[in-house]
Amino acid sequence: MELTVGFSPCPNDTFIFDALLHGKIDTGKYRFTALLEDVETLNQWAGKGKLAITKMSFAASGYLQQQYDLLPAGAALGKGVGPLLITNANTAAYLVHHPEALQHMPIAVPGEKTTANFLLHYYCSVPESILLMPFHSIENWVLSASENENRLGVIIHENRFTYAAKGLVKVQDLGAYWELKTGLPIPLGGIFIQSGFSASVKKDIAELIRKSVAYAFEHYTHQLPEFVKVHAQEMEEEIMWQHIRLYVNKETLQISNDGIKAIQLMRDMQNNKA
Repeated sequence: MELTVGFSPCPNDTFIFDALLHGKIDTGKYRFTALLEDVETLNQWAGKGKLAITKMSFAASGYLQQQYDLLPAGAALGKGVGPLLITNANTAAYLVHHPEALQHMPIAVPGEKTTANFLLHYYCSVPESILLMPFHSIENWVLSASENENRLGVIIHENRFTYAAKGLVKVQDLGAYWELKTGLPIPLGGIFIQSGFSASVKKDIAELIRKSVAYAFEHYTHQLPEFVKVHAQEMEEEIMWQHIRLYVNKETLQISNDGIKAIQLMRDMQNNKA
């Protein structure tokens, strides 16, 4: 059986899927082809049913529960892993004394159906100006603001490790806010399979992904595979490792009961809002 799996080029996803794609574990009757895109593109494709297996934001998956089922392995979910709301130093200083002004400032987010956007709205009243842009463009967009211009952005992935060195300031850790209010881990994104597949196929694929993660944990302790490096070619290797250590954890091997509760809470909030 030949299957296409979609995931992001970020180090955590390429780390997870390297063994599965490159013959480092026995995949039995299954063969996999990878399609790498940013998570918001994958969210949009999922809405069109384009891929058999795909990474998807948990915020997007709440609207597609009839089309896709969550697999228990491969997720980005945990504590201390959430998106950050950032800005420049002048705007950050102003917001300390005028927090209500946040609602009137333009904020860039990495996609409408992303968990990052969900968590922004969970944190504050709906801002008047939400701008959608690729996650890797947000830092530079905020940095390009004129001296008297207010701009904020919600950053994800490796930008967590680079924003401060560029002179940007954290306004709020949106994941920490979720953890404080709910006591649950942050459900960022998971691996989903189209609902039409049989239960046995879903079980097989979940186990293969789990084995691929376990292989990576065991074999990539000091040296990253080329598959990870080539798709993160503009990133320093230490940043790759920081990225992987943050987003690939026990929840990636098997989503915990608290993880399931967090996903369900997010979906309940979406349903109540609708």
